[in-house]
Amino acid sequence: MENQLELLEAEALKLSATERAAFAQLLLASLDEDAEIEEAWAIETERRIAEIESGTTQVIPIAEALAQVRAALK
Repeated sequence: MENQLELLEAEALKLSATERAAFAQLLLASLDEDAEIEEAWAIETERRIAEIESGTTQVIPIAEALAQVRAALK
């Protein structure tokens, strides 16, 4: 009879690559003392990526953004 780890591994390998990556993130986050903070950042990152991909957020090249900040500081 297989042990729990082997069963879990077999089931996890049935997931898509995206699902396995998300599962791996959850497992790693569970080892971290600041798991809540890491999860919050992961959610925020996904939200920002979705906004960029959907076109609801304007992306500014870093050189342009820095030029704007430098001009504002003068």
